[in-house]
Amino acid sequence: GDDGELTDEPAEPIAADARPGKDGKNHAKIKLLAGMLGVGFDDLRQREQQRRQRNLLFITSASVAGMIFAIGLAAYAVLARNEAERQRARAETETETAKRTTEFMVGLFKVSDPSEALGNTITAREILDKGATKIETELADQPKIQATLMDTMGTVYTSLGLYNEAVALLRKSLDTRKNLPDASALEVANSMDHLGDVLGKSGNFEQAEKLFQQALDTKVGSDHGESLQAAKSLSGVADMLMEQGKYADAEPLYLKALELRRSVLGNSNADVAASLQDLGMNYSRKGDLEQGERYLREALDMRRELHGAAHPDLALAVNDLAWAVYGLGDLTEATALFREALEMQKALLGDKHPEIAMALNNVALALYDAGDLAVAESLTRQAIAIQKSALGESHPNLALLLTNLASLLHDEGKIDEAFAAANEALALRRKLLEPDHPLIADGEAMLAYWSILAGKYDDAEVLLDQCLAIREKMVGTSHPDYGSALTLKAIVQLEQRRYPEALETAQQAGDVLKAHFSADHWRIALANNVRGAALAAGGQYAEAEQLLLSSNEILADAPMAGVAQKSRERLERLYLAWGKEELALRYRAPE
Repeated sequence: GDDGELTDEPAEPIAADARPGKDGKNHAKIKLLAGMLGVGFDDLRQREQQRRQRNLLFITSASVAGMIFAIGLAAYAVLARNEAERQRARAETETETAKRTTEFMVGLFKVSDPSEALGNTITAREILDKGATKIETELADQPKIQATLMDTMGTVYTSLGLYNEAVALLRKSLDTRKNLPDASALEVANSMDHLGDVLGKSGNFEQAEKLFQQALDTKVGSDHGESLQAAKSLSGVADMLMEQGKYADAEPLYLKALELRRSVLGNSNADVAASLQDLGMNYSRKGDLEQGERYLREALDMRRELHGAAHPDLALAVNDLAWAVYGLGDLTEATALFREALEMQKALLGDKHPEIAMALNNVALALYDAGDLAVAESLTRQAIAIQKSALGESHPNLALLLTNLASLLHDEGKIDEAFAAANEALALRRKLLEPDHPLIADGEAMLAYWSILAGKYDDAEVLLDQCLAIREKMVGTSHPDYGSALTLKAIVQLEQRRYPEALETAQQAGDVLKAHFSADHWRIALANNVRGAALAAGGQYAEAEQLLLSSNEILADAPMAGVAQKSRERLERLYLAWGKEELALRYRAPE
């Protein structure tokens, strides 16, 4: 204690023995500090132990952090080195691709045979054919380059209208790309688009539709579903649906493609114009001619601004608008537009391209409606010859040309030739198209009407029943084409003296047509004329007279052959049956 006497409380010795085997240096230091501070030795020793543990933890943590940082730097260095290796390998591949492509293309111009074309007289077709022959052998060790060149050359063949050659190359390109381990999904999808395009031009609409759909699915699956790439495939699918007469199915796809293109490209771009044309043509074919014209005029204005005086896409836009204007009855503007498109296409494509065949046909159609039948027939026959030479004798466009030729021949009084051409066209369409394609119905309707004129009513009714079944399925019973076919069936029933049926059918036809045309349109007048004749046959003379007189005035200028004459004959029969012979004489045909 403080007095020097012993107490019951243990005292902390201040003496420290730093010798080995005793306190040691560290404990001796703690003892001295404990005595000086008046703190227990054990408390101070525990504090020192905690301090040392904290220091050790800090050092350990710092060491671990440093190690992690060092590992991160090492990993980054490895990744950077690997990326650099990949970039170097890609650059080497691209360099090699460019080198081999250049060597290949230069080699196409080398002439190994003195009999071959020399210098600048060599043609593009000679270059392509030579390349197509060499590409499989000389680039067999470079399948990626081989596939790229096949795809490129295949699209060039397509542009030249050489569809068979294009299909062969594009199929090989697609197969090769599918088997390449490093081919991107987009490259494969683009090959599908290119092959689908040429198959569609060749008339293989279903197969082309499947390829475009596969391309679209591939692009969506590889994060290209909302891009311009997707718009290309969307338009391709819609094109093939439109060609198959599935206009309602095509419309939302065209609208989606237009939306994608506008969102990326703005409101003035060639691809945007293409989507506008697609929509315009789809509306026109569906029967909505005014809506179709609006889209097509907007597309043409955009094309003229973008392309100037001559461009393949501009020629197509001119031609598409011409069709819409023609359908609306403006023959003067339609003829001018058809001629403009033809001259532009001749300057761009030459005289033997299959598109020239269709351009000639369009001009011929306008001349036909203007009454210049001889020139129209000559142009149509030229178009058929070009079509057969370029694409053979199994193509839907050939059926169209034959149909138009048949119409010309019929109006020229060459009835047997007309029936032969029309039947050939219908047989070709039934062979190449789906059984319920609208174009088959159109061919059946035309043959049915001619059969009516020839007095072959049973044949006409069979054709009309087939036509009506297709139109009911494809465009519905409210479509004007369905109403027109009903009118023809009413005529058959009238000529077969099935008057109650004729009256009912003609009434249905008129109801459908009134929803689409003005009251003074000749189609409505024809339905009313048949209804009037059926009423006259049933003895309802006054009501019949009103219908026959009002419709007769309109039908005097109807474009369908024989309609005006039949209308006068029905008025003559009415007045004869009514006992009004003086009035009947007014409508009697001169002997």
